[in-house]
Amino acid sequence: MRAAQWQDYELIDTLDGERLERWGDILLIRPDPQILWSGEKRDPRWGQAHARYQRSSSGGGRWTYYKKVPEVWKIRWEDLTFRLKTMGFKHTGIFPEQAVNWQFARDKILQEHRPPEHPVRVLNLFGYTGAASLACLGAGAAVTHVDASKGMVQWAKENAQASSLEDRPVRWLVDDCVKFVQREQRRGRTYDGIIMDPPSYGRGPGGEVWKLEEQLYRLVELCVPILSENPLFFLLNSYTTGLSPAVMEYLLGVLLQKRFGGQVSSGEIGLPVTSTGLTLPCGSTAIWQR
Repeated sequence: MRAAQWQDYELIDTLDGERLERWGDILLIRPDPQILWSGEKRDPRWGQAHARYQRSSSGGGRWTYYKKVPEVWKIRWEDLTFRLKTMGFKHTGIFPEQAVNWQFARDKILQEHRPPEHPVRVLNLFGYTGAASLACLGAGAAVTHVDASKGMVQWAKENAQASSLEDRPVRWLVDDCVKFVQREQRRGRTYDGIIMDPPSYGRGPGGEVWKLEEQLYRLVELCVPILSENPLFFLLNSYTTGLSPAVMEYLLGVLLQKRFGGQVSSGEIGLPVTSTGLTLPCGSTAIWQR
């Protein structure tokens, strides 16, 4: 599944463990351990990068700046605007390969033709800076966005403002996702769609430890009772090596198909590389849909 509908983002080239990327007018070089191949860096933009992130042998890493990079700059996808910045651990604030999932969720919501007074209700767990939430809001859904990081939730709000979606029906919540889902069960609140992009490892706001392989089945299982009687979709994304798309598809099949019918599918998501026309795999997605 290729996320190819970008204008403001481009994966220009991949060589020697690094990506050369264009984010709007900013050129960045970032490490990617799965880029195992070598070759000649023929594109002159390798020598024109604004900044490069280099990992440290002792862990972590740092940005080296060759040109001035704005503290915050903006790029667009479709009608959405995202605020970017160079962060620790090589990140910029969005994962462009996720555009294929944003498009899927948006299309499913639009196909429902729901009136504004009865919108599709979407829960976005581990919502990060809110790109998936904005895609759903823009399609007319009412969204509950949950992330354990206060800073990420604030960033998501700022992206909503930049996209002129701040007045749409949305709840921005700083919370531990597992505990939030458990409380929603007790409250009897339900959703027509759930999006989940859990980290491989993390900590909740109260120091709760999260390990994906140990807790993913339990979390998806907890989500089943908070799906509506006739839900639209459940989208599960992962960057955890060793957790294959087929395993995630099987998990959704076991937990959702028996109760709701529908169909499950999965695959790698990736980005087209301009220099070769090939696709760089960037993660795994499994989807249950009605």
